[in-house]
Amino acid sequence: MSDNATGRTALVIGATGITGQSVGRQLVELGWKTYGLSRSGSHVVEGMSDLTADLLDAGALREAIAGTAPEIVIITAWMRHDTEAENIEVNSAIVRNVLAAVEPEGSVRHIALVTGLKHYLGPFEFYGQGVQAETPFHEDEPRLPYPNFYYAQEDELFAGAEKSGYTWSVHRAHTVFGFATGNAMNMALTLSVYATLCRERGETFVFPGSEEQWNGLTDITDADLLGEQLVWASTDPAGANEAFNIANGDVFRWRWLWPRIAAHFGLEWEGFDTEPRPLEARMDGAAEQWAAIAEREGLVEPRLSKVASWWHTDGDLGRTIECLTDMTKSRKAGFLNFRATDESFFDKVRRYRDARIIP
Repeated sequence: MSDNATGRTALVIGATGITGQSVGRQLVELGWKTYGLSRSGSHVVEGMSDLTADLLDAGALREAIAGTAPEIVIITAWMRHDTEAENIEVNSAIVRNVLAAVEPEGSVRHIALVTGLKHYLGPFEFYGQGVQAETPFHEDEPRLPYPNFYYAQEDELFAGAEKSGYTWSVHRAHTVFGFATGNAMNMALTLSVYATLCRERGETFVFPGSEEQWNGLTDITDADLLGEQLVWASTDPAGANEAFNIANGDVFRWRWLWPRIAAHFGLEWEGFDTEPRPLEARMDGAAEQWAAIAEREGLVEPRLSKVASWWHTDGDLGRTIECLTDMTKSRKAGFLNFRATDESFFDKVRRYRDARIIP
C-alpha cells in the first residue's frame, strides 16, 4: 500500500484526538500526503501538515481546506453538549460543514466517519435505559427509537455521498486504548496515571467501576487497529458504503486484566466490592501530587488535567450493562487485523513512558 499511496492525499478531521493522531501517523508512514485539521492546529504527528479551523465555522473551514484536494477524508471529531438535541445540532453540523468544505475540491473518493457503541446503546440521555440492541452488537441492528447524534451524522454522510458520488464507511468503536499527546480522554493513559498516583501515595489499586464491568465480558478498541480499519475501508472496494464495528477481536473480564495492570506497576489491587468507587471522587490533591511527580521525574506534562480524565474512565467502567461487539462483518469483508487487549494496553504504557508522559 505504501507504493500505491505515493502521490495520494488524505485529510484527517480531528487530527489531535486519539484516533486522529493514530490514523494520521499511519497515513504518513504509508506515503500519503496527509493534512490534519483541528481547532488548535497543534503539531502532533511528524510529517502531517497541520490545518486550523473551527468545525462549526463553515467559512473558515472551507478556507482552511481549500487547495488540499483530498482523495480520502476521515472524520474523527465530535463535541459533547448537555442535551441530545444540542449534540445532534452541533455534531451533524460538523459533518455537514466538512462535506460542504471538501465538495469544491472535486477530488474526494471516500469519506470515513468514526462513531461508537451509543449507536446500539442509545444516546447520553437514554444510555443503557429501555430499548437497546442485543449483545454482541451487529451492524444491521435497527436504529433505536431515540434521537441520536450518531444517526444524524450518518444521515449527513449518506446525503453527501448521494449528492457528490463518493463512497462512505462508518466505524463504530468501543472504548479506545491509544497513544496520543495532549488528549486526556484515554482510558489507557488515565489508568496509568491512576496507577502512578497509587504508587506515590502507597495506596491499593482499586477497581473504580461496577460489578457488571468487573465480572462481565467486554471488549476494547485499540486506536491503531481503528486506524488500520479506516485506511482499509477507504482504499479497499469491500469497505465501500458499509458500517463496521471495530474492536480488538478478543473478549475479556476486567477481573482478569486488572491484576495484570496492578502487577505491571508493582501495586496491590482490589476488585469490585459492594459498590463502585469512582476515581473522580478519590482524586483530591492529585493535581499537586502529579505536578510534583512530573518535576521529579522530568515528565513533559505537569498538568494532571492534560493526562487523565477521571469522569471519562468512570463512565466507561461504571456501566451496568454488557457491551460486546461482533466483528464478523468486517472479517468477512477482508479486514482480518486484530489486537490482544492486554498487549494493547501495555504497548500504550510503553509508548507513554518513552515519550516521558508517565514515569
